[in-house]
Amino acid sequence: MVDRSNKPSAISPAAGGPQPTVTAEGGKVTARLSTGESVEVILYGATVTSWKNANGHENLWVSSAAKLDGSKAIRGGIPVVFPVFGPPPKDHATSALPQHGFARISHWEYLGKSSSESAPVSKSGDSAVRLDFGLTPGNVSAEMRKAWPYEFALQYSVTLGRDGLQTVLEVRNPGTQKWDFQMLTHTYFHTPDISKTAVRGLAGVRYADKVLDMTEHYSQGNELKFEGQVDRVYKSLQQNTTSIVVDDKPAYDVVRDNLTDTVVWNPWKEGAQAIGDFEPKDGYKNMVCVEAGCVSGWQSLEGNDGFEAGQVLKSYL
Repeated sequence: MVDRSNKPSAISPAAGGPQPTVTAEGGKVTARLSTGESVEVILYGATVTSWKNANGHENLWVSSAAKLDGSKAIRGGIPVVFPVFGPPPKDHATSALPQHGFARISHWEYLGKSSSESAPVSKSGDSAVRLDFGLTPGNVSAEMRKAWPYEFALQYSVTLGRDGLQTVLEVRNPGTQKWDFQMLTHTYFHTPDISKTAVRGLAGVRYADKVLDMTEHYSQGNELKFEGQVDRVYKSLQQNTTSIVVDDKPAYDVVRDNLTDTVVWNPWKEGAQAIGDFEPKDGYKNMVCVEAGCVSGWQSLEGNDGFEAGQVLKSYL
């Protein structure tokens, strides 16, 4: 892992007591803690498609028409965006890639589970389990390799804990040629009612509004409510936590780690109708995307250099 200062404390797996149950079969890895929390990751895209609390509450929204057979990117859950966010810009090294890059449409390798022997022992069993996934040029289609012919190595870690879900992406350049990239975790949260949902922690932040032709604005007030289509890139946030509230009660926290941007998206009625695999069509009422990333500019990696960033998601439902 890449060393850096001021790194927030991670969700730490613990040894002793009943062990988490981890199964890997049929292109899917599922983990469950002894206390009932669970996570499901599809190897296609290393996409998290389910994250449940101990009480059985599902925190993520996945379209009922999502393709889980590897034929296209999964609509919902937590897709991994790399090495470009959105439609690639013209005259850039990523310009031949599809929207959101190739990580979410490539088959990742399951590298195994892990725990920490030095973590405190819990009488009721391990308090967390980490699942690791890898992607290298050998896992990427010939078409994508031709479109972006750089050497790279990605390790994506998904840690399920009693107090949240952590996702961390480590990006490495094992070659000699410098390249630029963007990354983002495109998290679709489940919400009972979008009209009663708000996102907080965006006050005084500059954002690009995709609904208004990418014009830039400053956010007013401390919360964003939803009364129509929202597609915004909030840039260079100073505080590391963005919160989702429902009826003014805490629902979720997104705690960014080494990421300064946050995308907020809800397609509303018109947008949902235009997306073929968005089902049910009124599903926009029950989802909101709050996406941690570095997408307002480009990260550069020299040869033999690395970058690591991620998020901790907390659910209060």
